Amino acid sequence: MSDDRGACDGPWHRRHRLAVDVTVAAAFVLLDTGTTLTGATWWPGHPGTLAWVMLGVQALACASLALRRIAPLTVVGVLGAFTLAVTLLISPAGVLKPAHPGNVWAPLSTMLAAYGPLFYRRSRRTAYLALAAFTLVVMRPWDPSVTNVMVGLLRTGVGPLLALYFDARRRLVHALVERAERAERERHLLAEQARAEERARLAGEMHDVVTHRVSLMVLQAGALKVTAPDAATRQAAEELRSAGCQALEELRDLVGILRTAPQGDQTPSVAGFADLVAESVAVGIPTELIEEGDPALASPVVGRTAYRVLREALTNVRKHAPGARVRVRVEYDTAHVRLTVRNTPPAGRHRSALAATGSGLGIAHLRQRIEVVHGTLRAGPCSDGGFSLEATLPAFVPTAQTEV
Repeated sequence: MSDDRGACDGPWHRRHRLAVDVTVAAAFVLLDTGTTLTGATWWPGHPGTLAWVMLGVQALACASLALRRIAPLTVVGVLGAFTLAVTLLISPAGVLKPAHPGNVWAPLSTMLAAYGPLFYRRSRRTAYLALAAFTLVVMRPWDPSVTNVMVGLLRTGVGPLLALYFDARRRLVHALVERAERAERERHLLAEQARAEERARLAGEMHDVVTHRVSLMVLQAGALKVTAPDAATRQAAEELRSAGCQALEELRDLVGILRTAPQGDQTPSVAGFADLVAESVAVGIPTELIEEGDPALASPVVGRTAYRVLREALTNVRKHAPGARVRVRVEYDTAHVRLTVRNTPPAGRHRSALAATGSGLGIAHLRQRIEVVHGTLRAGPCSDGGFSLEATLPAFVPTAQTEV
C-alpha cells in the first residue's frame, strides 16, 4: 500500500503531490518568518548576527515540511532540534533574549509536522514516542507557565488527533469499497446461478411440451403408414415419421446443451479482447491491441458491453475493409473505460457476398447497448479514408442492471 494515505487526495493531488508539498512548505516558511519578525515567538528586541542566522536556520527547518509525506519523523526531528536549540540559546546560554519571554518559541510549522507521523507511517509506537518528545520540547516543562503548556499541547496535539480521524475515515472508506465489490461479485454469482437454473427450467419445459407433441405426430404418421390404401400416402407418412424422429433426436441434443452448465467462466469480458484480436490476425487482418490501466477497474456489465463492441467493430472491418490494418486501444481508469478501434483504408476490393451479410444496423444496436450503461459511442470515417469507432463507458455499472 502506498504511503500516500490522504483522505482528501484526488487524482490531481496524486499527480502533483510534490508540487503541493513544496508550496505548503514555502507558505509556512513565509508565515513563520513573518510571525518571528513581528515578535510572536523568540525574536529579540535588538537582533544581532546570531538572531539572523537562527532565522535562516528556522526557514530551512520549516522548508523540511516538503518531505512530510516521505519522511515525517525526519521533519519532526528537524523542527524539534531547532526548537530545542533556540530554547538552549535563550536559557541557560542567555545569548538570545526574546522581546517577549512568555511566548512559545517553536515555529507554527510544528502543527503540520505533528500531523505526519501518525498518518503517513505504519509504526504507531515509534510515532507516539517521537511526538511525546516533540511535545516536551515545544511545551518547555522546565520553564512552566500556563500559556506554554496550553499552547504547546495545542500545537502538537491537534495534528495527531486529526491524523487519527482521517486515518480511521480512510480505513472505513476502504472497508466500504471492499464490501461493495464483494457484494457485486456475489450478485454476479447469484445472477449466473439464476441463469443456469432458468436454462434448466426452459430445457425441461421444452422437453416436456415439444417432445410430447412431436411424439404424437410420429405415432400418427406410423399409424397412417400402416393403414394408408396407396403407396404415395404410405411414402409421405414414412417421410413424416422419419422427420419427426430426427426432430426428437435434435431436440434431445439441444436440451442436453441447455442443461449442461458452462465449463469455466465463459462470460465475455475485457479478458477476451486478446482472443478477438487473435481471431482477426488469424484471418489475415493485422490487428494491434494496446491496453493502458488495470482491466480489473471495469465492472462485469461494462466488460461484457466492451467485448461486444470490439467484436462488432472487428467484424465490420473484416466485412467492409479487407486488407486494412487495425489498432485497438483500451484505456482503463477509475471513472471510465475508453475503447477505440481504428482501421486504415481497405487494401483490397470489398467482397460483396460478405459485405451484404447482416442487417446493416450493427452500429445502431451498439449505440443502444452502450446507452443502456450510460456510455457514449462515436463512429465515422477518418480523413485518411479509414474508419474510427470510439466507445466511452463508465467503469462501474452494477451487475444487476438490465442489459440489452
